[in-house]
Amino acid sequence: MRNAYKILGGLIALLVFVQAGSIAFAYSGMGIWIQDGGTLDAAAMESRDTTFTGVAGFIVHGMNGMMLIPLLALVLLIVSFFAKLPKGVPTAAALLGLVIVQVLLGITSSSTAYAGLLHGINALLVFGAAASAARLAMVAERVDVSPVHA
Repeated sequence: MRNAYKILGGLIALLVFVQAGSIAFAYSGMGIWIQDGGTLDAAAMESRDTTFTGVAGFIVHGMNGMMLIPLLALVLLIVSFFAKLPKGVPTAAALLGLVIVQVLLGITSSSTAYAGLLHGINALLVFGAAASAARLAMVAERVDVSPVHA
């Protein structure tokens, strides 16, 4: 279970990188599209015919952020009860809490730019918590920490 804890923490951290790359790809592509004469308005945003290089970045960012990362964070919390790592459960719970906040900020960012600002900042906290979770399991492997009940 400790190995699963480590892998899940590392995978969530990796997916935060995917999130950053995909949204940068999407907005860069959209900016180029606009510079080349594309018009972005409500109709273009709702249309399935609006395409530009990078539009897939919006899809990847949305699916990872709304489904995959929250699911993995929840699985990490469940695994944490069996991994018997010192501070494993609180670390996983904090990560899940940050992911929930991240989803709410992402949803809210369409109505206030300040939520978008906090969404970007909180992403760094999610990355740090996920990396800390992975490191917690790696350190326990190296020092052969005896199991504790969390």
